[in-house]
Amino acid sequence: MKLGKQKKMALETFLYTLPALLLVALVIYIPFVLSGFYSFTKWNGIAKEPELIGFGNFVKLFSGDKDFVQSLLFTGKYTLFFMIIANVLALELAVILTKKIKTANLLRGFFFIPYIMSMTIVGFIWKFIFSQGFAKLYEMSQLEVLNLSWLGNPDLAFYSIVFVGVWQSVGFYIVLYIAGLQAVPQDVQEAAIVDGANGVQKFFRVILPLLAPSITTCIFMSLTNSLKVFDIILALTKGGPGASTYSVTLNIYREAFQNNNYGYGAAKSLVFFLIILVLTQLVLRGFKSREVEL
Repeated sequence: MKLGKQKKMALETFLYTLPALLLVALVIYIPFVLSGFYSFTKWNGIAKEPELIGFGNFVKLFSGDKDFVQSLLFTGKYTLFFMIIANVLALELAVILTKKIKTANLLRGFFFIPYIMSMTIVGFIWKFIFSQGFAKLYEMSQLEVLNLSWLGNPDLAFYSIVFVGVWQSVGFYIVLYIAGLQAVPQDVQEAAIVDGANGVQKFFRVILPLLAPSITTCIFMSLTNSLKVFDIILALTKGGPGASTYSVTLNIYREAFQNNNYGYGAAKSLVFFLIILVLTQLVLRGFKSREVEL
């Protein structure tokens, strides 16, 4: 009788999860497998039958695709800046917002609002601000920094993209850090104060080590989000000026959907997937090993 109930529960569990599994397979796993197949073909997206060329796309890629290498360097630079700035800023703001401030809840909502906005919309808003808003402010204030070509200069365009990316997503990391700070036992903090630790010592020697799980989560999330940056660049600069702000995802998009080289684009996406897989696993294991159990 008990075995019959277990089989019935197992069947019900399978039937309830089947629609979700089918949807995930249809949206993620099947396209991934097809992408792996197309990476071994030469296909323009129109021909009925793709031409199998074996490892030809990968040979072409590793024999010196300067555009892909340049996009990798840009993506790596963007990822490094984004991770550091977003996490440091979010942690500082989280510490402030966990203090007894009357407007703390209001400020939390204020910082989180940009995160629920579409990155494309955010990109177009800031494109208008950089081009039109700053020009108006310059006329009023005569501050030279407002008269700079923030999207026309390659170096400034990079920092503009980093700024907008951090501005849009920092609220999400603030929420994660606040949750971690609130989970730190109060008695541990009080014991540190009794032992003579000042505010700085308490934070770096007690709170920060106990905050390691939240730091790991935020680092992992910021790493994956910055590596796949696409829509904000498409809205702000479209990869310009020149090709100075081309990310890997934008390079793959251009190769597949603008140049109609679907096979070569699929090969690039597969290589980039492997890079992300290795990099995220290394970072995750490195930070996991430093965690302190609460």
